[in-house]
Amino acid sequence: MVRIFLVDDNALMRSHLRAMLEQQSEWIVVGEASNGRDAVETCSEHKPDVTVMDFLMPEMDGLEAARRLIRQEPEVPILMVTVDPSWQLETEARKAGIKGLCAKAHIRSLLDAIEALLRGRTYFPVGWAAA
Repeated sequence: MVRIFLVDDNALMRSHLRAMLEQQSEWIVVGEASNGRDAVETCSEHKPDVTVMDFLMPEMDGLEAARRLIRQEPEVPILMVTVDPSWQLETEARKAGIKGLCAKAHIRSLLDAIEALLRGRTYFPVGWAAA
């Protein structure tokens, strides 16, 4: 089973993501957090294979939480999801060690993104607005 940890401050979005991810017969959501601070404090106890994390959250944003998680568990890839992807965010995400970026508007691509990360690849679609 592929173990996934979800981090998003919107409970409805977490529920939607969980339902979508768990439609994959070999995937299971093993834990959730509603902000970056909780993610950093609880992620390692769930032993995920991949973490899906929102960018904009209270208490600690996704970039800072990702930096800390990568220091704790460098082998667990992180996929950032965001309402407003941009080349600037992609640049910062790559610098932080995040392995992929997915727009919430195209959330169906989340499955492809996770598959890429599980195969040791990155997922940064071309075409972010350069403004």
